[in-house]
Order: sequence, then C-alpha cells, then structure tokens
Amino acid sequence: MISNSNAQTNYDKVKNAVDSVKAGYEAKVNRKIPSLNILINTPYDMIFISSVSESETPLTKDTYFRFASNTKNFTSAAILDMQQRGMLNIKDKITDLIPKSNIPYVPVSPEFDIPYKNEITIEQLLQHAAGVYDIDNDPVPGFGGLSYTDYMTFQNPAHQFELSELVNQVAKNKLSYFPPGMGYHYSNTGFTILSEIIQRVSSLEMYNPMGKSLKYVDYIYSNITGTGTKVPLDIKFPYLATNTKLPVPYATGYLLTPDSTAVYTDVNMSAHVGEGNGYATFAELNRYVRTMMKGENILSAESISLMQNTVSDSNKTYGLGCINIKSLGYGHNGCIKGYLSYMLYDPADDVSVIIMMPENDYTDQGELGLIYGLKALINTGFASKRVLGYYSGGLIPY
Repeated sequence: MISNSNAQTNYDKVKNAVDSVKAGYEAKVNRKIPSLNILINTPYDMIFISSVSESETPLTKDTYFRFASNTKNFTSAAILDMQQRGMLNIKDKITDLIPKSNIPYVPVSPEFDIPYKNEITIEQLLQHAAGVYDIDNDPVPGFGGLSYTDYMTFQNPAHQFELSELVNQVAKNKLSYFPPGMGYHYSNTGFTILSEIIQRVSSLEMYNPMGKSLKYVDYIYSNITGTGTKVPLDIKFPYLATNTKLPVPYATGYLLTPDSTAVYTDVNMSAHVGEGNGYATFAELNRYVRTMMKGENILSAESISLMQNTVSDSNKTYGLGCINIKSLGYGHNGCIKGYLSYMLYDPADDVSVIIMMPENDYTDQGELGLIYGLKALINTGFASKRVLGYYSGGLIPY
C-alpha cells in the first residue's frame, strides 16, 4: 500500500496531467468542454479525476453515464460464455442449427434474409468482418439520407425498436459492405444479430425450462451482472423505449451541431440492444473490465485469449468485441449522442482506465470533431499512466 502523502502526490500528478490534456484539446477545438474524466486503477491505487470547466460540477467515480459501444464487449462475453457452456460455437454459420436442437441461430424469415446470410459466422459478426450493413450509422434508402434509427427517432422519439425490425432494413434493401471475411467495417447491426442469437439460444427449453421468451438483458443479468453472478455489477441495459432515465447522480450528455447544443441524457435506447445500450458508473465499469480481462469473472483464460486475440485479416487490433490499444490495453470504446468513452485493461502492468467526455462534437468539423474527441480520451489515458510511471511514450497529435 502507498502512504497517504504518496496517494495525494499521485492524485495531483494525474490531476495536472488531465488538466493539461483538457487544455490542449480545448485549444484545438477552440471552445471549452464540460469535463474530461478518468478513473485509473493501478495495482496500488485507484484515482479518479474530473477536470471541469468553470461553473461545472466535477463528476465522481459513482456518476452514471451511457457507455454506448462498450456494450459490445458484454455481448462478446455472453457469446463466449455460451460457447464455454456448449450452447453455441462461434465458428458456426448463423444459419446452422443451435447445438442439440433443430432450430437455427437466426430466424428463417424475410426479416433476416440478409445478403450472404448462409456464409456469415458468429465469429465474423464479433469481429465486424461479416460485411453486415450498419443501418444505425449509415444512410438507408428511402429515409432522406439518414440512418434508419435516426429517421425513425426523429419521427417518434418513443418508437419501440425491435431486433427483427432493424435487421429487416438490411434484408429488404439488400445492403452489404463486402462478402463475409473480405474486409472490416464496424457494424452495430451485426451486434443486433448477435443479440438475437443470444435471445434464441437462451430461450430454448433445455436452458429455459419455464418456457419464457428471454431478452438479451436476461442473459446478461443472469450470468454477468446480476446479484447471483460471480461479480455482481450495478450495470444496466435498457431495452424499452420508455426506459429513458439515468439514475442520480448522472453526467449530462451534450451533442454539438453547427446550429445548436442539445442535451442527450434521457434517451430511447431500444434501437441499441447489445451494441450500445448500457449505462453504469465509472467504478462499476472499471470493476467489470478488470475482472473480465483478468480471468476473475465468468470467462476462462482460453475464452479471454479468444476475445483479445481472434482478429480478422483486415483489422489486427479488433478481436471479438474487443479493441486493443498498445500501452492502454484491451476493452472497447463508446460513442453515442452525448458521451464518448473508453474502458481498457492492460495485463502488462495491471492498470485499467475508464475515460469519459460527456460530449459529442458534430459541428462544422464533421467527423474530425469525433476523431479529436477520441484522441483526447486516449491522450488522457497515456498522460495519466505516464505520470504514474506506467508509460514512457508520447501523446497522439491532433
């Protein structure tokens, strides 16, 4: 254990480092941001820093926020847990029969008749290597140049999205980026399909004697986050359009556009099941990524290695719902209206970081605003590890 004086010294070091990154980012984008926040957990210490602008209240490690696509790592953990239990095989095609059943992984229905359906494997979906078109981030024909989820949300913010409805947009428009295994393209809709697979497999009578039709969140709660799991976690995955509130205290999320700054805290997450619907505190998300990546949660060492190292030919830094940033570690990132975040664990030094900025920048800089924001988060991780002696490199230039 370190002494109280050393703890204060380390706190001050990290605080100065985060303040410096925040100032550099603000100079680049020529405006103030609400806050830049990091929880860094070393073998000896846990430090939380919330660097805030004037008139803003600092966050705490127990502040809730939407962690968006970090959800994909939970989906990967669920799939790999199912494989450990013999419930599925990630090498299977999505049209194959679920083990010990006569039911395929995805429905035999027009809604799931997507391009190359008979060639796509579960593993390729986890790697974003299946070529499945992303109807959440990219425009869909017939919706005025918008993604399907944006168009429907603008029409009715309380619309209840269903998994089959989302995948159907890929099927009926015959949309695809490339044949399976022939490239890499990030796809929220690919993880929508994985969520459907989790629901179908877990709802089989052999695993669900009560005969209830189970949701994605049911498997996550029963096996990863719930009170009866190995590492209970206060982490939630809302799937109802009416479940829009974050618990108190929460970080208010902001979306910047060329015309306005909008608050995006109370949000319908039903379009993002399994790919981006999670929320938690810094402390709970840190507990998840540390225990999962260290083999202290539900996954075996073999499954963790698969998650981290089973990469496609087209992207050597993305495994199975898992990114790898050198010197920061394994985990994921998240981007949703109002929030940018990273959760990462580095086994080389036993250091984890949860980094978050409650803002998305879609001003006149276009995608550069998002890229600059993500670089600021990475630099926050690098700068914090450097002042504590866990990193000797430089920061990423904007």
